[in-house]
Amino acid sequence: MSKVKVSNTGKIDFVQAETLPRSIKKFRQSPEIEAFYRFVYENDLQEEAYEVIAAIIQQRKLSPKKK
Repeated sequence: MSKVKVSNTGKIDFVQAETLPRSIKKFRQSPEIEAFYRFVYENDLQEEAYEVIAAIIQQRKLSPKKK
Protein backbone atom coordinates (compact mmCIF):
# COMPACT_ATOMS: atom_id res chain seq x y z
CA MET A 1 0.00 0.00 0.00
CA SER A 2 1.38 3.38 -0.98
CA LYS A 3 1.24 6.14 1.61
CA VAL A 4 1.69 8.89 -0.97
CA LYS A 5 -0.82 9.56 -3.72
CA VAL A 6 -0.23 12.08 -6.51
CA SER A 7 -3.22 13.08 -8.63
CA ASN A 8 -3.10 14.13 -12.28
CA THR A 9 -3.37 17.77 -11.14
CA GLY A 10 -0.22 17.43 -9.05
CA LYS A 11 -1.95 17.42 -5.66
CA ILE A 12 -0.15 15.26 -3.09
CA ASP A 13 -2.17 13.32 -0.51
CA PHE A 14 -0.52 11.66 2.49
CA VAL A 15 -2.00 9.02 4.76
CA GLN A 16 -2.17 10.70 8.18
CA ALA A 17 -1.60 9.10 11.55
CA GLU A 18 -4.24 9.25 14.26
CA THR A 19 -2.01 10.88 16.89
CA LEU A 20 1.09 13.06 16.92
CA PRO A 21 4.33 11.36 17.98
CA ARG A 22 5.77 12.61 21.27
CA SER A 23 9.46 11.83 20.73
CA ILE A 24 11.75 12.91 17.90
CA LYS A 25 12.53 9.26 17.07
CA LYS A 26 8.84 8.43 16.73
CA PHE A 27 8.28 11.64 14.76
CA ARG A 28 10.89 10.55 12.21
CA GLN A 29 9.16 7.17 11.95
CA SER A 30 5.67 8.62 11.61
CA PRO A 31 3.74 7.73 8.42
CA GLU A 32 3.67 11.34 7.23
CA ILE A 33 7.44 11.83 7.48
CA GLU A 34 8.16 8.40 6.04
CA ALA A 35 5.85 9.19 3.10
CA PHE A 36 7.56 12.55 2.60
CA TYR A 37 11.02 10.94 2.52
CA ARG A 38 9.76 8.28 0.10
CA PHE A 39 8.18 10.94 -2.14
CA VAL A 40 11.40 12.98 -2.25
CA TYR A 41 13.50 9.90 -3.01
CA GLU A 42 11.18 8.36 -5.62
CA ASN A 43 10.88 11.67 -7.49
CA ASP A 44 14.60 12.45 -7.31
CA LEU A 45 14.02 15.68 -5.37
CA GLN A 46 16.89 15.39 -2.90
CA GLU A 47 18.62 18.60 -4.06
CA GLU A 48 15.39 20.60 -4.00
CA ALA A 49 14.46 19.26 -0.57
CA TYR A 50 17.93 20.18 0.74
CA GLU A 51 17.62 23.71 -0.66
CA VAL A 52 14.23 24.19 1.02
CA ILE A 53 15.49 22.91 4.37
CA ALA A 54 18.66 25.02 4.12
CA ALA A 55 16.55 28.13 3.41
CA ILE A 56 14.31 27.40 6.41
CA ILE A 57 17.35 26.94 8.68
CA GLN A 58 18.91 30.17 7.42
CA GLN A 59 15.67 32.08 7.98
CA ARG A 60 15.38 30.74 11.53
CA LYS A 61 18.95 31.77 12.30
CA LEU A 62 18.22 35.33 11.18
CA SER A 63 14.90 35.73 12.98
CA PRO A 64 14.90 36.88 16.61
CA LYS A 65 14.25 34.17 19.17
CA LYS A 66 10.91 34.30 21.01
CA LYS A 67 10.53 33.27 24.62
